[in-house]
Amino acid sequence: MSLIRHPIWQYAWFVPDIDEACHKWNKMTGAGPFHVVRHHIAEDFRYRGQAIEADVSYAFGQAGPAHVQFIAQHDDTPSIYRDMYRKGEYGFHHIGLLISDLDAEIKRFEAAGYENACTLWGGDYVAYMDCRKDMGCFVELHGDAPIIRTLFEKWRQDHLNWDGKTDLIREAR
Repeated sequence: MSLIRHPIWQYAWFVPDIDEACHKWNKMTGAGPFHVVRHHIAEDFRYRGQAIEADVSYAFGQAGPAHVQFIAQHDDTPSIYRDMYRKGEYGFHHIGLLISDLDAEIKRFEAAGYENACTLWGGDYVAYMDCRKDMGCFVELHGDAPIIRTLFEKWRQDHLNWDGKTDLIREAR
């Protein structure tokens, strides 16, 4: 049986500029609208076991049935983003899974030889497993709390009911 047993619900890219990425993806795929969180501060953020948090902004949106995320890091602080990309480098970063028993899933990944590189609280517990050696990316294990399902469903509905142009970039609160 495969290690990943849950549907992939998110595809995430590390980009130089999230606004530019939103515009390009909208032009190419019709993606949007994008909900942007600038200079995000997470609760209980840990990078490789240490309380270190980079200055990062995020954009969340839909490209048809796929949920996409863009990430821009504004500094050189060690992070799961800088683990993959040096300053001036960008590309695909992670897939995201919604997990109901997160502790068990983290243990399964660790038992298979994948390090838990980063943890934080983002509406529920989140862990980034370092699967680069076999997949070329991280795997985000995100707790499946009702608040998260509701938020992502709202963003999906925003996409379905959207005219494809108006308010492409929306500042998240």
